[in-house]
Amino acid sequence: MPFHISKKLKPAGDQPKAIKELVSNFSKKDAQFQTLLGVTGSGKTLTMAHTIQQLNRPTLVISHNKTLAAQLYEEFKSLFPKDHIHYFVSYYDYYQPEAYLPASDTYIEKEVQINEEIDRLRHAAVRSVLQYPNTIIVASVSCIYNLGSPQTYRDVAKHLRVGDSYSKRDFFKLLLTLQFERNEIGFWRGNFRERDEYIDVWMPEGDTILRVAINKEKTIEKLLLMEAPFGDVSEIKEFTLFPAKFWPSDEHTRDAALASIRKDLYAQLAYLEKTGKPLEAERLRRRTNYDLAIMEETGWCKGIENYSRYFEQRASDEPPFTLIDYFPKDFLTIIDESHMTIPQVRGMFHGDRARKNLLIEYGFRLPSARDNRPLTFEEFKDKIGQTLFVSATPSEYEKQISSHIAEQIVRPTYLLDPTIEIRPTTNQIPNLIEEIEARVAKKERVLITVLTKRLAEALSEHLKEKKIKAAYLHSEIDTLERPKILYELREGKYDVLVGINLLREGLDLPEVSLVAILDADKEGFLRDRTSFVQISGRAARHIHGHVIMYADKRTSSMKSAIDEMERRRKIQEAFNKTHDVTPTQITKALRLSLQKEHKEDESVKNEFENIYTKELKRKLELAQRNLQFEEAARIKAVIASLKKQHTKD
Repeated sequence: MPFHISKKLKPAGDQPKAIKELVSNFSKKDAQFQTLLGVTGSGKTLTMAHTIQQLNRPTLVISHNKTLAAQLYEEFKSLFPKDHIHYFVSYYDYYQPEAYLPASDTYIEKEVQINEEIDRLRHAAVRSVLQYPNTIIVASVSCIYNLGSPQTYRDVAKHLRVGDSYSKRDFFKLLLTLQFERNEIGFWRGNFRERDEYIDVWMPEGDTILRVAINKEKTIEKLLLMEAPFGDVSEIKEFTLFPAKFWPSDEHTRDAALASIRKDLYAQLAYLEKTGKPLEAERLRRRTNYDLAIMEETGWCKGIENYSRYFEQRASDEPPFTLIDYFPKDFLTIIDESHMTIPQVRGMFHGDRARKNLLIEYGFRLPSARDNRPLTFEEFKDKIGQTLFVSATPSEYEKQISSHIAEQIVRPTYLLDPTIEIRPTTNQIPNLIEEIEARVAKKERVLITVLTKRLAEALSEHLKEKKIKAAYLHSEIDTLERPKILYELREGKYDVLVGINLLREGLDLPEVSLVAILDADKEGFLRDRTSFVQISGRAARHIHGHVIMYADKRTSSMKSAIDEMERRRKIQEAFNKTHDVTPTQITKALRLSLQKEHKEDESVKNEFENIYTKELKRKLELAQRNLQFEEAARIKAVIASLKKQHTKD
């Protein structure tokens, strides 16, 4: 089934050339890796979309965080309105991984708050890629975590037809095997209930209820689909019932898995006793036997993923099954912002392994818990097949491994990269103020990047003393205030924003015509080639874009970045001259409008609260990944307080 791309946006600038190169090379089966080097504002998403449409393959798009994944998901949905576009990210609103801290003898039990909507989207994504070739799944790096065997997932699924032989008892047993839960009162996704005439089964992947009528002859008399909870009803002849949870198993597999768990438990208990750890042995005995009893009775237990190797019949250290394994062989992988995503994928295995080793050493888990893990980078690379790296600043890894680098230098708007220059630090602030005043007179905005919080605050205050509307932005600014400050910069409440790390995604400010970089010659984090190119791109959305680096020497990073920006600009100028086109200034409507006295209406207030909560959840994920449990607990308390306040309001 072919993809149907929207005709609303047509490729322009360098997009047609990049699409042609990528499609041509991927059509050759020996071209496994390519890179799309697309400058800021060049429309990389549209190029990805047309590449997918012409190759006509199921596609996995990986982003380095949930926010960007959500943005890409919405863009692809608008570009492919008739196809199956899905979103697959970690489904936890809050996730506290199981951990043990030997220094303080502190055991931290796994604690999760599952977002039911994201859980629904994950199930829908998996089922779509198993059923429809015209599927695109936009995922975060959580797609490299253990998800369970796709073969088992397919095998336990049941295709129901009118006339099939089932007693009610047999059908209930089937539903329990598929990990649906009976709930006659709080009926919801993943549940089933019995009514006089029907058995209702609410699908976990959507708002659809399957109604099954079983007659006295113990056959399926009727199948109905109903929009949940009280929508339209349609009669059908057949339906495929997939598991309600991942890691399903049939009875034979479960018996074999439980026997293997017991065998490994005895071996580990003997090892702990032999090494003088009776306390750890007793702890492991009680916990594992409890889990075994629950699994034997219900087929499932809390923390079943730690036993996934047994149910999937994998050998120790064999790669886990992930979302990638649910795709057919000839699929395409796109790694967005690859200079950020690749390092994140590389590091996930090692952090997980260190945490699991402590749990095993102190008797909280069997050694098999190590096999409930993310992929190593080499395993990931072996699974992904043909892959497109996408970035404005691809790293050396992507460049070296790619058989071809498609450059998307010319923007659809034909805007040029900003001009860039180096100025001495002597009298840099008076010089900068002159530049700011010239931009303010034209109603343009300015970004200034510095190296310390103290300097950001001091410079902002100094600019205010000079009657310049300025604000500063750094990590100690309350999360809720940050989007407000950015909107107010665009609105004109501020003309200048002083910050440290202004490379964050979402900083799309077409009014910014000048970027000033202080201490540009201080090599290191945020003063390397990649950072210079990225921060300079903040001025690339303005027709008068310009970058000033204040420095007393030209570092190798500065030279490399300037050379690259000048190379791009020459290509853009030549294209515009050859094709006789004129750059067009980007205009972007303000998403939020703040009232002058800060009396936001309810929708504005709610949107800022949502942004605040998302930012807190991102910080929470980072703290958990770094095993900073006290910081994670503090952030969780703030989120809970916000929810409580919102409920009161």
